[in-house]
Amino acid sequence: MPKVAQIRRFDDRMLCYGVEHGKSVGETPPRPKPNPISLSEPPDTDDHPSSDSSSSSADSTTSINTVRPSSREQPPPPEHWSNYFAQELFLTSNSETSSATYHVYLTPPTNPKKGPLFICHHGAGASGLSFALFAHHLRLKLPDAGILSLEARAHGSSTVTSLETGEEIMDFSLATLAADALAMITLTQQKLSWPSIPPCVLIGHSLGGAITTQLAADFALGTALIGACVVDVVEGSALEALGHMKSHLSSRPASFPTIPDAVTWHTHSRTLRNAASASISVPPLFIPAPNGSGYVWRTPLSLTVNFWWDWFTSMSIKFLSARCAKLLILAGTDRLDKELMIGQMQGKFQLVVIPEAGHFVQEDVPEKTAEIAVEFFRRNDRSAMVLPPKVSDLIAQGKKV
Repeated sequence: MPKVAQIRRFDDRMLCYGVEHGKSVGETPPRPKPNPISLSEPPDTDDHPSSDSSSSSADSTTSINTVRPSSREQPPPPEHWSNYFAQELFLTSNSETSSATYHVYLTPPTNPKKGPLFICHHGAGASGLSFALFAHHLRLKLPDAGILSLEARAHGSSTVTSLETGEEIMDFSLATLAADALAMITLTQQKLSWPSIPPCVLIGHSLGGAITTQLAADFALGTALIGACVVDVVEGSALEALGHMKSHLSSRPASFPTIPDAVTWHTHSRTLRNAASASISVPPLFIPAPNGSGYVWRTPLSLTVNFWWDWFTSMSIKFLSARCAKLLILAGTDRLDKELMIGQMQGKFQLVVIPEAGHFVQEDVPEKTAEIAVEFFRRNDRSAMVLPPKVSDLIAQGKKV
C-alpha cells in the first residue's frame, strides 16, 4: 500500500520545453470562485496551519493540510502557486527498488462524485505552474470544477530515486512517465478519500499530450474519463523536428544571473508570449547554480534525448483509438499529419486552431484555452444527457407507444 506524504510549503518553481519544429515548448474545500489574478488580497487564511503530524485525521478532506498564508503574514506575490490552486500535495510511493515523491497542484471539485476534474500535464522541462493561469480562468468559467496539475519526475518537485544508489532515476520513457501520471492521479484520489476518480478530462501539452494520450488509449481511468485534450503536439511534425532539438538545447543560455533575467529572456525570445504567465511559470524552471553564481535549468533535458522518438511514435493512432471524446488544440494548421487529417475529416475528434498563440498555447492565451476546455466538457458531459423514456415505462404509465 503506497504511503502518502503530508503537504508542505513549496516555494521553488520550474518551465516547459517541447520538441516540435525545433522551437521551445514549453486541502481545504475549494472556494466557490478563485481569486482574481491581480490578487490585491490574500487567499483565505488559517491562523493555525497544520503540521506534518500523522495523528490528525488525514483521511478527511477537510483535515488535509493546505498551505495558505497566515492572516498575520503578507499576501503572497502574484506568482505564488496559492493564487491559482487550493493545495499542493507531496505524494510518496515506494517499490522494492525505488522511492518516489510526486508533487501536484490541486483545487478539488466541489462535488467529487460529479466533477469535473481537469487533469493537466505539462511538456518536457516544465512544471505544474504551466497551467496556473489556465486554472484561474477555468474556475471563473466553471466554479465547481476541480483542477489537478501534475509534475513529472525530475520536473518541479517530483523525484524518483534509487534505493540502492540514492540517485535520481532518469527514466523518461513514455511508459514510465504514463505510469507516474497514473500513480499521481490514484494517490491524489486516496489522499482526499474520494470513492473513485471524479469524472475527468485529461489535458496534455506537448510531451504531456503524449502522456495523456497513452493514458486515454490504455483506458487507464476507465469510465471516469470524459475526454482527452492534446495541446499543440502532432506525431508527424514532432518526429520531423527531433533532429533540430539538440542544436536548440545547445543554443539556449546555460544560466542566468537572476530569475527576472530568465523571465525576460523567455518573453523577448518569444518562447512565451504572455508576460503574466511567464512571471509564474519561469521561476520554477531554475535552481541556484552549484557555484552560487546565478541560476541554472532544473531539468536536465539533455538526458531525455534518447527518449524523444519513444514519446511521439504512434501517437496519432493512439489518440484516434482512445475510447473518449477527443480534442486537439493547435497553434497552426500545418501540423496535422496524414492520420489526423483523415480522422478529422471523419469527425473522430474536434480540432481548434489558435493562430495568435505560440507553442505554449495554455500560457499564451489561457482564457481562450480555458473557454475551449469548458465548452468541450459541457458538450461531452454524460451526466447532462437526457435519454428518451423506456418503452416499458411508457406502457406502465398507460401511454400509447
